[in-house]
Amino acid sequence: MKLMEVWVKAPLLRNADILIVSECLKYVNKDIFNTLCKGKVTLTVCPENENPELYGKLASIVRSSNPKSITVVTIEGSPHCFLVHAAINEAAYILGEKIPRKHYVVVNGRELVEITPEAVRVARYLSLVDKLIRKNRDILKELRKLSLEYKRAEKSGDAVLR
Repeated sequence: MKLMEVWVKAPLLRNADILIVSECLKYVNKDIFNTLCKGKVTLTVCPENENPELYGKLASIVRSSNPKSITVVTIEGSPHCFLVHAAINEAAYILGEKIPRKHYVVVNGRELVEITPEAVRVARYLSLVDKLIRKNRDILKELRKLSLEYKRAEKSGDAVLR
């Protein structure tokens, strides 16, 4: 079921373990998608194709349906998918509620990696990310393994830090 098409007070959401997952994951890695869906109410979302009401929708679901937990799973490296992680953190902040939640990314379409809510928070502050990179330039070696954009920037001379 699509996140933006579900009623925020739908009975199936009340006190449920909710999985919010990138719409494309079922095509990227069907096995991970199917495993994650077991025992959870699954809502798919694609911020690239949907309206910007995601923040409000998530906050309304939390307030109206009081889910037991929320798990967010997106594709690593997608700038659009990042929004889903930020939106659930923002919902907790706006509502002033402790929402049991977990954040995961799927790396290279194969590996499910848990990330902390703090990682999402830091990622919103590019000055802090820049400080981290400057203190640990080895992270750029990891980026090279994951990012076609970074590899191209290195080749073209557009990568400032090496």
